[in-house]
Amino acid sequence: MMDDDLRRNVAAELSWDPQVDSDAIEVSAASGVVTLRGIVTSFRSNRAGGRAAARVRGVKRVANELQVQIPDKDRRDDEDLRGDVLEALMLDVSVPTTVDAQARDGFVTLTGTAQWHYQREAAEFRTATVPGVAGIDNAISLTRTPDAREVETSSDGLVILSGTVSSWAAHDHAVAAAWSAPGVTQVADRIRIESTP
Repeated sequence: MMDDDLRRNVAAELSWDPQVDSDAIEVSAASGVVTLRGIVTSFRSNRAGGRAAARVRGVKRVANELQVQIPDKDRRDDEDLRGDVLEALMLDVSVPTTVDAQARDGFVTLTGTAQWHYQREAAEFRTATVPGVAGIDNAISLTRTPDAREVETSSDGLVILSGTVSSWAAHDHAVAAAWSAPGVTQVADRIRIESTP
């Protein structure tokens, strides 16, 4: 696929997705790498733009360079933002009570521990939905709870994924499967996406 075709296809996908402010996003493409630039009004919109671009056939990688500029009406002081994030986390049963949050100038740092990667992802996803969040640093550590099958392993919870797949969907399934294995605390993702013509 030619770069200009890929750029047009990504721009069309961004326009189609109601969670994305496509008018604020400039798209460029080079050899399957799509770059998103512009200013969006929420971190949620930033993530939605990246996900929408990754769905397009022919995209090998997304360089999400979107900047988040929170509108004045959504700006909050650090303590109010932290309180809203903690409330959102508390209401999500997937997020363990061992997760904490700190806020500074719209940027939220998630700390604490979780047993599973999906719990870390749930905390980050839930935080991204809180108005006023401009960025997230997910520093939640995974605790390892060995069972009988893991006692003989010495991998320290690291899984390395490598190889080539033909789509982002296949990539995402492989990564999700790795994170779903008991005892996994780190996934080194070295999978390449190469679309077939």
